[in-house]
Amino acid sequence: MNQSVIAKRSLGGEIHYDAIIIGAGFGGLYMLKKLRDELGLNVRAFDKAGGVGGTWYWNRYPGALSDSESHVYCYSWDKELLQDWTFSQRYVAQPEILRYLNHVVERHDLGKDIQLNTSIESAIYDEEEKRWMLSDDDGRHYSAKYLVTALGLLAATNVPKFKGADQFKGQTYHTANWPADADLKGKRVGVIGTGSTGCQVITAIAPIVQNLTVFQRSPQYTVPVGNGPLAGETVDEIKRSYDEIWKEVRSSRLAFGFQESQIPTMSVSDTERKAIFQRAWDAGGGFRFMFETFNDIAVDEAANGAAQDFVRSKITEIVQDPETARKLSPREFYAKRPLCDSGYYATFNRDNVALVDVKANPIVEMTPAGVRTEDGVEHVLDVLIFATGFDAVDGNYKRMNIRGRGDMAIGEHWQDGPSSYLSVATANFPNMFMILGPNGPFTNLPPTIETEVEWVADLIGYMEDHELACVEATAQAEQKWGDTCAEIANQTLFAKTDSWIFGANIPGKKNSVYFYMGGLGAFSDTLKDVRNADYKGFKFQAMSVRQKRVPHKLA
Repeated sequence: MNQSVIAKRSLGGEIHYDAIIIGAGFGGLYMLKKLRDELGLNVRAFDKAGGVGGTWYWNRYPGALSDSESHVYCYSWDKELLQDWTFSQRYVAQPEILRYLNHVVERHDLGKDIQLNTSIESAIYDEEEKRWMLSDDDGRHYSAKYLVTALGLLAATNVPKFKGADQFKGQTYHTANWPADADLKGKRVGVIGTGSTGCQVITAIAPIVQNLTVFQRSPQYTVPVGNGPLAGETVDEIKRSYDEIWKEVRSSRLAFGFQESQIPTMSVSDTERKAIFQRAWDAGGGFRFMFETFNDIAVDEAANGAAQDFVRSKITEIVQDPETARKLSPREFYAKRPLCDSGYYATFNRDNVALVDVKANPIVEMTPAGVRTEDGVEHVLDVLIFATGFDAVDGNYKRMNIRGRGDMAIGEHWQDGPSSYLSVATANFPNMFMILGPNGPFTNLPPTIETEVEWVADLIGYMEDHELACVEATAQAEQKWGDTCAEIANQTLFAKTDSWIFGANIPGKKNSVYFYMGGLGAFSDTLKDVRNADYKGFKFQAMSVRQKRVPHKLA
């Protein structure tokens, strides 16, 4: 029997809303504010977590830190809050981000329309009613005209499968599901994974554990973060300049709040080039190092090589053991998310820290006592930490039963890789809007979230004003947008490295383009052009007479 029919027959007691939002992080909270307070819709936001915050609720591991500077890792839409709230550090840590988001919820009374500890298990589009039918993990049922998914780019955890995984007698933690009672002090700890999260947690826990064994698959280019307290005069200047700052952020490529370089790497002498890199190294910030120094590191092999050479020279300078320095030195393009750290390379000078290169010496199995590598060594551990990242972008979508027109599962629609039209919509899924969906801008996320939320809210407002029943992206528009994203990505060196940015971290996952790399400014211009062209690339359907008569604000 058709899934939609099954759903409709079983939903006699569903609760009706105008809009349902899945997720209560940066995107879900702002979407709730826009739809409820500005459009006057009856809205409910759901989150499986016990609190708001999305990524920042779950990622509570030691050292968790945003790599966006604090004054642009926040909402711009509440101008009074920008003046009232002061972050304590240049780069904001997880506890402070969570406090900030909870303050936003309290300040705008959002909590009354958020349902926590509720996992939406299925969302099925009823073509006859033109409504989404949803069920949660407690068997409750809901319906809504509009479905907004604010699931987050990095939310579906990735845990590699190892032989004997169930044998290990110690504790295992994933960084994105960190227990409140985790105690690492004096323990023998192993960490698998050396991406952004791995670098942070390794650096943070090394001083407190008895022994730390780092299982490294891919060495990383990382630069100092340059974190520290914000001076009062710096804060005052930021608050005076916020209008200019946000204007620059929204028109920029990366939305990180700094002036992106217009200078080619090879346009200056070797001496000047090294001096520019050194100043960036001293000042700190991964995105600043890659994009504030020169304008072609991400696209030109020679420019990229110069940046590689500089970072590798720093590894050799910092790491005392030559063999460890060799293992830590990457040889591929410097073309992943540019990392920054609080002393990562120097951590390997500690007597209690060991590095295992698992590309050269793979993990064979987990044992009751720890981890055995191919050389026969059993690394005895009390705790094993998986800093192994996420099934990014589409992972959470595939783990839910989301079905659109013709009972099509979203996994079937995305069997050749996740796709979208403008990141916010996908063909065959009417009235479903994604915040940070596939092929959205590769940027500092809060400004992109605001851009997408505001555009989606405008489209929903347009539908309400014109009494439209549903809107859907056309397959042709989605294909064209995907082609545009691929064309731009393939002009960069990012496409020539194995990275989660293209799905390469998940075994068996097809390598595909997940991001629009043309920048936030160009993306915003595209959104404006589509809206001004009467939402070109979308198709609408008017309400029937019966739909106009039936009120849906029943909750």
